[in-house]
Amino acid sequence: MKKQFAVLGLGRFGGSLVEEFINLDVDVLAIDRNQEVVNKYTNTATYAVQVNGVDEASLKSLGIRNVDHAIVSFGDDIEASVLVTMLLKDMGVKQVWVKAVNSYHQKVLEKIGADKVIHPERDMAKRIAHHVVSEKIIDYIELSKDYSIVEIMASKKIHNKTLFDLNIRSKYGCNIIGFQRGNGEMVISPTAHEIIHEGDMLIVIGHNRDINRFEEEGV
Repeated sequence: MKKQFAVLGLGRFGGSLVEEFINLDVDVLAIDRNQEVVNKYTNTATYAVQVNGVDEASLKSLGIRNVDHAIVSFGDDIEASVLVTMLLKDMGVKQVWVKAVNSYHQKVLEKIGADKVIHPERDMAKRIAHHVVSEKIIDYIELSKDYSIVEIMASKKIHNKTLFDLNIRSKYGCNIIGFQRGNGEMVISPTAHEIIHEGDMLIVIGHNRDINRFEEEGV
C-alpha cells in the first residue's frame, strides 16, 4: 500500500515539495488557506484543498489522521505552524515534519513533539557555503553539529590508488562510504581494493574536523 503524504502550506517550499512528490508518483494531499494557491495544484496533486481555518474539525474532515507523513510549511505564521503540529500529533499522524522560521520556533516545535524540524534556507546556505569555499566539495549534508556527509571530487593526487593504499580511516578518521564514477556508476560500501580515479565523486562521512583535514591534505 502506497504511503499517504500531506503538505500543509503551499508557499515556495511546500509547493516545491508537492511537485516533487508528484514526480515521485506519491499520493499527496495539498492544503492551503488561499484558493488561488490551491488552484495551482488541483490538476497535479492527488487532492488539493482550500481550508479557511486549519483547526481540529477541518483536519478531521480531510481525513488527515489517515496520512502517514505530514509536512507543515506555513511560512512566517509561527502560531499556525505550532497549532497544526500539536493537532497532527494529537490525532496520531505517524511523522510530522515542520519548517521552522528561527531557532526559537524550532525549540517550541521540538517541545510539542515535531518528529523533524526543517530549516531549508539555513541548510541550503550551509551547502552553498561549503561548495563555494572549497573547489573539491560538491555537496554537504549536516548530520549533527559535529558530523557531516560530504561529496568530494577525487583529484589527480589519488588517481589510480586503492582505498587500501589511501588508508583514509586510519590517517584522517573519516570513511568513504561510496563513490560515483565519471560514467555515473555508483559504488556503495566499496571494498579496500576498489580503485579511485581522478574525477570520481567520493561520499565521505565523519567528524567535520576530520573531513576538513582529509579535504585539505588527502584528496
